[in-house]
Amino acid sequence: MNYLIYQLLNPREINSIKNELEKCHEDWEDGKKTAGSHASIVKNNLQFNRESEISKKFSYLIKKKILSMPLIKSFALPKLIHGIMFTKSINDMKYGRHIDNPYMSTGRSDLSFTISLADKSTYDGGELIIEDMNSEKEFKLNLGEIIIYPSTYLHSVKEIKNGERVVCVGWIESYIKSIEEREYLFDLDAGAKGLLAKNGRSEELDLIFKSYSNLLRLLGS
Repeated sequence: MNYLIYQLLNPREINSIKNELEKCHEDWEDGKKTAGSHASIVKNNLQFNRESEISKKFSYLIKKKILSMPLIKSFALPKLIHGIMFTKSINDMKYGRHIDNPYMSTGRSDLSFTISLADKSTYDGGELIIEDMNSEKEFKLNLGEIIIYPSTYLHSVKEIKNGERVVCVGWIESYIKSIEEREYLFDLDAGAKGLLAKNGRSEELDLIFKSYSNLLRLLGS
């Protein structure tokens, strides 16, 4: 299964987001509002009004943080980060098995991401389940962690039995559509950077970086 988990937000940023969201009770609305025709049948959660100034402010912060992380940029090769929203699930809420729309009003969905804004010890249930062809895996993120995974995977969120699950979700349109091609480029980039850190620059390493850059040009959209 192809995914990346990384510590994205620090405690100060998390507290700032949570405090602002909690102040504006009137901006929480039915999550079905932005779901596609299939997803709306299985979606049962709340989402913060995406047009509010608070949502726009923190969406900008999330984009900025993602683009500041070299590991995430190497993994996702982001061309566009879009559709960011803040969602909340409370008792008995869940999001059934679904696939994300390939083309949204905000962009193409090559990768999906979830960022945890609630301490996982404060709620029961709410695990993110991601499926690929041969496996199924459950995730319950630490506070401030992001998980990024291909939007082609079926996924769901288990029912909340107690407490409150608050997350930020969004999508990435990548320069590289293919999961396999992104993985090859990620491995090549990681290997080259590892050799650079260990042995310093060399003519051979210059050739590897050249090949990486030219492959990105060749495969990119």
